Amino acid sequence: MAFESLSDKLASVFKKLRGKGKLTEQDIKDAMREVRMALLEADVNYKVAKDFIAGVTQRAMGQEVMESLTPAQQVIKIVNDELTELMGGSEAARIHIKSKPPTVIMMCGLQGAGKTTHTAKLAKHFIKEGHRPLLAACDIYRPAAVDQLKIVGEKAGAPVFALPGEKPEAIAKKAVAHAKDYGNDIVILDTAGRLHVDGDLMAELQRIKENVQVDETLLVIDAMAGQDAVNVAKSFSESTGLDGVILTKLDGDTRGGSALSVRAVTGKPIKFAGVGEKLDDLEVFHPSRMASRILGMGDVLTLIEKAQDTADQKKAEETAKRLMQNKFDMNDMLDQFEQVKKMGGAAAMMSMFPGAGRISDDELDKSEKELGRMKAIIQSMTKGERAKPSTIDPKRKRRIAAGSGTRVEDVNRLLRQYEQMQKMMKQFKKNPKGFGRGMKGLGGMFR
Repeated sequence: MAFESLSDKLASVFKKLRGKGKLTEQDIKDAMREVRMALLEADVNYKVAKDFIAGVTQRAMGQEVMESLTPAQQVIKIVNDELTELMGGSEAARIHIKSKPPTVIMMCGLQGAGKTTHTAKLAKHFIKEGHRPLLAACDIYRPAAVDQLKIVGEKAGAPVFALPGEKPEAIAKKAVAHAKDYGNDIVILDTAGRLHVDGDLMAELQRIKENVQVDETLLVIDAMAGQDAVNVAKSFSESTGLDGVILTKLDGDTRGGSALSVRAVTGKPIKFAGVGEKLDDLEVFHPSRMASRILGMGDVLTLIEKAQDTADQKKAEETAKRLMQNKFDMNDMLDQFEQVKKMGGAAAMMSMFPGAGRISDDELDKSEKELGRMKAIIQSMTKGERAKPSTIDPKRKRRIAAGSGTRVEDVNRLLRQYEQMQKMMKQFKKNPKGFGRGMKGLGGMFR
């Protein structure tokens, strides 16, 4: 997961500070030296790391911290504030949609950064917001680029405009005209990439801009590229002019330094982050939430938004009603597990909770496997058994365990968890104020 190493090192630094009570100037200097090393090891640009530490140190040496009852907490707050500012400030940078359509967005970047896939991801993001995007296939060089865009465009639910044999600038111009005629309020141009930054690439992007009024130029860069990603962003910003960045593969095993360096080096905000391979795996980049993740404070707001995006409102209401009427069965339980899967799995959910940095990879992996086991057990039950789990006797348990590739003990554990939920709801109906205490019994469901 991105920033994992940086998060661990910062947690270690802050743990030392908390253990000291009152802080001296030397304590803060020592801590900042360790923070600077952690940033550099995470592939943060040297000048960015140096300026960041200078800003934090200056604030941390102030009277507000040195005379505070909880100086370590004050230092952590300062680091959080400065990290948020470094990545763009408290507000997420948005794409401005024009009142007079269409809004034209040009996607650019090097080959292999995921430009075409993220063109479709962005289209799906806009479709969820009620827009009607049109994708324009302006990459005429890469073999099968147009076919790839058509495939991912269809999955996203967005039409694709292509003109074989035409130049990119002509395709872009006619795509905009097509959008006006057919009521598409957004046009996303998928342009060609190169293996490296070169004059031909920049000249082509400029020709497109000369023929079409581009409202947003977004650079797609691979977070795994580290400092190279920052250098690419700087080159594009200087040669083409950028309005923002989409950082891909932020879910990968990366040090994450590019996310902390891009805005400081280019002056351009990160607007979106690719956090997975699915078309839904695109998040609006919130600097404050990312700072919280890095500092192990979790990201509950993004978790809630994911739940809202993936939830079937009608089904959720029906499940809640069944819970209240004590009719909740194994089919409902399976639906809840499917909901967790849609949100990225148990590990993805747990990683957004405060203190997630203290959960080991083994524990996250164990949670994911446990979720898979529980689903397999329920899927091995008959319709009657799912509807009425009380009918599952020892003979049936052995059959279910064999069918799901698990043990009878695993079946028993799932049934006990189901019974706990039933008891909890009965208690809630009798005493709504005791609901919080009942929830504690479900804390170990995925462990």
